Amino acid sequence: MTVQHIADIAPLAAEGVTVGYGGRAVIDDLDVVIPPGVITTIIGPNGCGKSTLLRTLSRLLKPAKGTVVLDGQDIVKLKTKDVAKKLGLLPQAPVAPEGLTVADLVARGRHPHQSWLRQWSSDDAAVVERALAMTGVSDLADRPIDALSGGQRQRVWISMTLAQGTDLLLLDEPTTYLDLAHALEVIDLVDDLHESGCTVVMVLHDLNLATRYSDNLIVMRSGSILAQGHPREVITADLLHEAFGLRARVIEDPVSDRPLIVPIGRTHALQ
Repeated sequence: MTVQHIADIAPLAAEGVTVGYGGRAVIDDLDVVIPPGVITTIIGPNGCGKSTLLRTLSRLLKPAKGTVVLDGQDIVKLKTKDVAKKLGLLPQAPVAPEGLTVADLVARGRHPHQSWLRQWSSDDAAVVERALAMTGVSDLADRPIDALSGGQRQRVWISMTLAQGTDLLLLDEPTTYLDLAHALEVIDLVDDLHESGCTVVMVLHDLNLATRYSDNLIVMRSGSILAQGHPREVITADLLHEAFGLRARVIEDPVSDRPLIVPIGRTHALQ
C-alpha cells in the first residue's frame, strides 16, 4: 500500500512497522489503518505492544523499520509542531508541574500554534474556554491540578489535548487508577468527543468498556494484530482464549447492543 493510498482512506496508519527496546523487537512488521471518525480501541494482554503501538503512531517512538503516515505524510519527516497541530496525545499517568492551575495547563495545549510571529490571542483564549467547557471543568479553572480528584484530573488533561485543536486524539489508558464511576465519566467524555467529530484511538485494559464504547477494536498478542473490526464481529470466547488465555462466556449486554464478556475462573462458577 502506498503512502498516498493510505492517505486516501485514513488519517493515520502504519505500514511494515518494527519497533523495539534495547535491540528486542516489541512490534515486528505490523500494518494497521485507523479508520476516520470512529473510536478505535487497542486491547491485549500485558506486554503485547499496545502502548508501544500507540507511542509509535504518535511519533514518541521511531520505528526501526516501516512508516507511520499522518494525513498522507511520513510522520518522522514532519516538524514536531506540525504533528502537534494534527494529533493530540494523552500519555499514561501524565504529571503537571507543582502548583499549576487548570487554566494554565489547558492553555499549554495552544503552544503548537504559537511562534514569535503569532503570540497569544483572543482566539487562543476562546479555544481554551471551549475546551474547558467541553470537558466540564470550567468551574475548576483556577484550581491547582494537584488539588483535583483522579477523574477531574483526567478531564483536565483531555481538555489540554482538545485545546490543541486537532481532530485526532490518542489516549493511552485514560482510565488508569480510576474507580468504575470515574472511569465511566471519562469514557463518556471520550464518546462525546467522538460524536463531535474527533477520531479517537485509545488503549484500554477494561474489555467490557472497550467493547461497549468502540466502533473498531484492535486485538493484539505478542506484538502482532490478532483481529480487528467491530466488537460484534471480533469478540468471541475463542478469541479471548487465544489472545488472553481467558476462559469466558460472551453474552448480549443487557444495556447496549454490544457483546458482554463474563470471565470464568476456577471457582464460583455454576456447573
